[in-house]
Amino acid sequence: MTTVSIHGEAFWIDDAPTHPGRLYEGHRVEGLLFNCRLVQAIFDDENPDTVGQWAYPDTGIWDAERNLNELIAALPHYKAHGCDAITVNLQGGMPVTGTERAQPWRNSAIDTDGTLKPAYLDRLSRLLKAADAAGIVVIVGFYYFGQDQYMDSEEAIRKGTVNATQWLMQTGLTNLLIEINNESDIPHYVYDILLPARVHELIELAQSCMDGNRAIPVSTSFSGGSFHRDIDKGLPTDAVLTASDYVLVHTNQWDAQNTKAVVNHIRERPAFRQRPMPIVINEDSIRVENLFAAVEVYAPWGYYDQGANNYRDGYQSPPVNWGINTPEKKRFFDGVAQITGKSADGA
Repeated sequence: MTTVSIHGEAFWIDDAPTHPGRLYEGHRVEGLLFNCRLVQAIFDDENPDTVGQWAYPDTGIWDAERNLNELIAALPHYKAHGCDAITVNLQGGMPVTGTERAQPWRNSAIDTDGTLKPAYLDRLSRLLKAADAAGIVVIVGFYYFGQDQYMDSEEAIRKGTVNATQWLMQTGLTNLLIEINNESDIPHYVYDILLPARVHELIELAQSCMDGNRAIPVSTSFSGGSFHRDIDKGLPTDAVLTASDYVLVHTNQWDAQNTKAVVNHIRERPAFRQRPMPIVINEDSIRVENLFAAVEVYAPWGYYDQGANNYRDGYQSPPVNWGINTPEKKRFFDGVAQITGKSADGA
């Protein structure tokens, strides 16, 4: 069984830090959790008017089982290149290019009243077990803007948080991290409890569902300021830093220098200095130069590749080709292999 744990600012997998003893160009790599954003892992669309958008070109239909099975087959290849973690989300992510708040598709493992949907949980269970077998950590996000609008109430949000956390605990798996919602500072969420001033309440609620013998680390992600064009407007609040077990931040649209600045600004915060913890970039872009920059400030980096709904490009626009099949994907995985000391073919 794969077990992830936190030791200061480092992640350990099983009984050792990730990439033990590894330095890259003088920079510490040991303890970093390199990751890839694969939020559509359990994607489906319950809206008959939009499900056709995601059809596979060879069959003309969307197939949630095919999507999952092809991803599971790719996991060992990711790990072989030094990629330690993937990010998935119970409400997916934007499956087309853009950041529109209006999302007519219906992709959510959490029903409108906060109950969980068995078909999604079945797919998630198989994914988590496959990741466990491959030695991969899974960052499980709960909410995504545009899909939260279909929730009935704030109470349903809270109920969904409890149900999802308890379900993850009941799996008995130890390769899990929780991300309450994606980019809580993006002002597209309907419910205030998913926004920066109050999202720490959901972090604490999830933590309250843990038993005394085992806990899944909990956090939530912020945009890193790229949405606001101001780094300090996109960083975790003091309340979130105080409540969280680790830090999640995105660095989309920033260059290498600003990527480093995002991490450094978090480290300068009094709430962080009082209790240091891992800082994880779990969404950036296809700009692999930012991967190397993040290593300089001791932060693992997350590859985000939107794609174009063409079963070739990207990892977020269904139908997704989960292979390392484009120059952009290859640059990321080769870069991680280079940093972690793997060969380019993952050996």
